[in-house]
Amino acid sequence: MSDKITLEIDGRTCEATPGEMIIAVADREGIAIPRFCYHPKLSIAANCRMCLVEAEQGGRPFPKPIPACATPVGEGMKVQTRSHKALEAQRGTMEFLLINHPLDCPICDQGGECELQDVSMGYGEDVSRFSERKRVVQDEDLGPLIATDMTRCIHCTRCVRFGAEIAGMRELGATGRGEDMRIGTFVAHTVSHELSGNIIDLCPVGALTSKPYRFTARAWELTGRDSISPHDAVGTNLRLHVRGNQVMRVHPRANEDVNETWISDRDRFSYQGLNSEARLEQPMVKRDGRWREIDWESALKLAADGLRAVDPEQIGCLLAPTATLEEQYLLQKLVRGLGSANIDSRLRQQDFRGDGSDPVRPWLGLPIAELERQQAVVVIGSDLRAEQPLLAHRIRKAALKGATVAVFHYFSLALTHPSQQFIAPPGCLLVELGALAAALDLRGSGAVAELIGMAEPNDRHRALAEQLRAARSGGGGVILLGALAAADPDYAIIKALAETIASGSGARLGYLPAANSTASALAGALPHLGAGAAVLETSGLNAREMLTAPRQAYLLWDLDPAADLIDPALARSALAGAQLVIGCSALRTPALEQVAHLLLPIGAFAETSGTFVNAGRLWQRFQGAVAPPGEARPGWKVLRVLGNLLGLDGFGYNSARDIASEVRELCGETQLDSGFDNGARAPRPAVELPDIGESLTRVGPVPIYASDLLVRHAPALQRTTLAEGLGVQLNPEQAEKLGLAAGDDVSIRQGDATATARVGITDSLPLGCARIPAAVPGSETLGAQIGPVTLSKARG
Repeated sequence: MSDKITLEIDGRTCEATPGEMIIAVADREGIAIPRFCYHPKLSIAANCRMCLVEAEQGGRPFPKPIPACATPVGEGMKVQTRSHKALEAQRGTMEFLLINHPLDCPICDQGGECELQDVSMGYGEDVSRFSERKRVVQDEDLGPLIATDMTRCIHCTRCVRFGAEIAGMRELGATGRGEDMRIGTFVAHTVSHELSGNIIDLCPVGALTSKPYRFTARAWELTGRDSISPHDAVGTNLRLHVRGNQVMRVHPRANEDVNETWISDRDRFSYQGLNSEARLEQPMVKRDGRWREIDWESALKLAADGLRAVDPEQIGCLLAPTATLEEQYLLQKLVRGLGSANIDSRLRQQDFRGDGSDPVRPWLGLPIAELERQQAVVVIGSDLRAEQPLLAHRIRKAALKGATVAVFHYFSLALTHPSQQFIAPPGCLLVELGALAAALDLRGSGAVAELIGMAEPNDRHRALAEQLRAARSGGGGVILLGALAAADPDYAIIKALAETIASGSGARLGYLPAANSTASALAGALPHLGAGAAVLETSGLNAREMLTAPRQAYLLWDLDPAADLIDPALARSALAGAQLVIGCSALRTPALEQVAHLLLPIGAFAETSGTFVNAGRLWQRFQGAVAPPGEARPGWKVLRVLGNLLGLDGFGYNSARDIASEVRELCGETQLDSGFDNGARAPRPAVELPDIGESLTRVGPVPIYASDLLVRHAPALQRTTLAEGLGVQLNPEQAEKLGLAAGDDVSIRQGDATATARVGITDSLPLGCARIPAAVPGSETLGAQIGPVTLSKARG
């Protein structure tokens, strides 16, 4: 029996799959059918009726026009989209849709790109027969990101269905019937999901628009430029809308293998940081404690002379993982050309004991699009929705198809899909992982064997073990390690356990890397790897060692010492004692100005060309959309000139493409691989479990809108409910033991580092754990992101 059927649309013979809707077949064939409520990524609502067509089946016509979006095709069906009957139905629908729609196109942000405008040109009339009073709908306050003009709403319900089906949060709904229907929130709260901005793109009229963009430009004034997001490991495809030399807004660019048709709010609104007052636009030098502007020639000469004057072993380079592949390659080439091997982009890691046996070229373990087809997903140490919102969406799709999703974490996550959560404080999370390994009848060696031996698996561990085994014969399983796992003092043991569980269950092992850190191994921007991910015989100092054993000179690339390093207090101490700190950055920050001696302005992601390698090992090149402001220059150009001034070989590049091609050639046939080298020289460390009754450990997740410099300088994102300040959250029992209550001011101490914050009480945390976020205002005086902490009630 054939799995294809044939039908006729407007006289054209078409092939379709049984159950496929008429509108989907017509779209594939390039036959235009007007619509408002239909969207290929959402369920079918059939409530706008704009797609009415004439059809017949088996020689018998349907008694009235039918909605093409909700009518499945049939063998031999004949469809007419432009017949007199179909056009009359479509024109009648358009007339009713325009009855209550306001004639405010000249002041509407959607003007010039409005689906209602476009369709009304073909199916509307120039004079309305409606003479009654139009309805007026009160606007909703959905927060700082989305502006509303609900009188324009045509009740397509795309925004409602997006929340329920894609975001997984029913933040919007419809009340009332007919023209009394209203779209809004049920209890007058803001829309706060990390993907909420996509309803701006989905809205076919001007009812939902971008609040930061509101009234700043018209669609016909803008030029579209393709780009790639630098904020997470997805490499979301973007369309930057530019006027003059300014990015005015950001929209998604469809790519089913990467981000489908969605982008996160972080990707959409971070462009505001490009226009921040904190932009560094001129090279600056600190003289007599004051910052003074200088020209590029003088600045680069000072940098070159300063680096030459320092013992190469005393040079350290710390770079943010948001750097392009080209910037990372040139940075390592410059540092190693000077005779140093001290370079690292793993700024939020404190345990490097596994470097000798870890995967040399870690990645997600599978292409991004395959994530939603897995039968079992185990996530270790990741606040998925905050760290990787679009990968969290893929995992949600897998869960809704019946996949097992298990989370091993330090606190409960508010996920939007079914999941099994194993919660324990740092240190004790190892016991939970050991129990899963024991339930799988695994042995391991060293610390892994010790943990498995002491583990006592329960029914939940055994059930998950069975589900992992079952996934081997189904769609497969994957074990994923996240950012908070990387910040754990026992990360080496966590990785070893994850590798043991993956190999023993037949699952793949993957990593949820930060931003463009997948490219760090390929570019050689790590202390133990050279360009092309070549393993070096002699390793340089890692990021932690460069701070615990301070260097005389530091090269900082696009980072804020107060927010982008795992231990801000340690970083401040180390950098303050250096004789030379060169800060290459797109933005000025108080902490950077405090420790740096020379500031070099570089372009942000929209102002340079380069390459990002996403977690699914896809290389994506992009071009600059606008020129950097003032005297700022693309980072790769700054490094090229600096390398030439230092007299180093191999810095004669004419374009970023030349650099990327060189890295490609060095990589050759090298493939990313998350497999461990079990015969490597690195010993597995011993296990020391904390005493939950006595000790207290800080867990410092990085909130979604504190992830990097650009995001932290986007005002709209900082006004959302997901933007956090410094606070202390405790388990109710833990708070009672400490004599603390919600609302109390508490003194936080990590070694010599201190801060004051307010207490909150939550059941999401286990005993022995205090949630104190990192990279937020006030956290710059604290210590390690995960580490021992002491709390006491603040005095009056």
